[in-house]
Amino acid sequence: MSRETLITGDVPEEGPEPEVAASERDLLWSLRPRTLDEYIGQFDVKENLRVAIAAARGREEPLDHVLFHGPPGLGKTTLAHIIANEMGSSITHTSGPALEKPGDIVGLLSNLERGDVIFIDEIHRLSHTVEEYLYSGMEDYSVDIVTGQGPKARSLRYRLEHFTLIGATTRAGMLSAPLRDRFGIVAHLDFYTDAELAEVVRRSARLLDATIEDDAALEIARRARGTPRVANRLLRRVRDYAEVKGTGRITTDVAAEALRREGVDQRGLDRVDRAYLMTILEQYDGGPVGLEALAATLNEESSLLVDVVEPFLLKIGFIQRTSSGRRATDQAREHLGVAPRGPQQRLL
Repeated sequence: MSRETLITGDVPEEGPEPEVAASERDLLWSLRPRTLDEYIGQFDVKENLRVAIAAARGREEPLDHVLFHGPPGLGKTTLAHIIANEMGSSITHTSGPALEKPGDIVGLLSNLERGDVIFIDEIHRLSHTVEEYLYSGMEDYSVDIVTGQGPKARSLRYRLEHFTLIGATTRAGMLSAPLRDRFGIVAHLDFYTDAELAEVVRRSARLLDATIEDDAALEIARRARGTPRVANRLLRRVRDYAEVKGTGRITTDVAAEALRREGVDQRGLDRVDRAYLMTILEQYDGGPVGLEALAATLNEESSLLVDVVEPFLLKIGFIQRTSSGRRATDQAREHLGVAPRGPQQRLL
């Protein structure tokens, strides 16, 4: 069983009470698979990892460095912890924004033992100076530490134990080429099918001791945006509704009503998705419109739109990214019931 160390940045001054946050975190972790056999979906990624892990264990070597990229909520963090479990290694969990100075990454790397795993979430947000220290750490398993200043400056090479770095990013294009090239295993995680998500929902329902019908699991899966994290979140809300407003059994009707109250429609669009599309359709006549203009109109961060909202809308064909901006498609118009504006209306 692996041991986990969590390294994070400063705790925000505002947010949920610690007890609530801890309880929610424990619940989320209780639903995560701990082995490749338990992990659902991402078949090709899983099988390639199975081969790489078996080969590394056969040679009694640490696994090669791994990079996971893809939209949020698809299981990058879960796979990192599964790798540590399968390798029988300890894992240190941190994130790119938390590593502000070279000393931060040097301290973490120097404390790793042979075969340990260090997981860096949002690795695309590493500072340039921290990233440079990773280069030699990943390739030569050493870091150069400069002591003193001016003529008395000295460079000391510190040897590291052979470790496995696992990076996760939603924006692989923002990684520098030197860093990306140092990963021996690069895997892209794609959206799940409805059938895969229904299996995820059924598994999570068993762990939550909730009774759910197969059709209800599929109903939740259809509205989960192809994302296991969303599926588990919706399942918890449906379970609450079933316990308070029903008999506790999750049926299709119960799931549909609970999700309607949550503002999630039949295609999985929530209020932010619909506001995004309606802004393009009504205020910008279907587009094109620039990202920053959209973010300002919606009063949302552009990073939220790029990382969370747009990937799914692109996947289901509701928007297009063009050189001149974002456009809403006819499918989006039809789904939202927005008729195209006539020539006279466009002039007004």
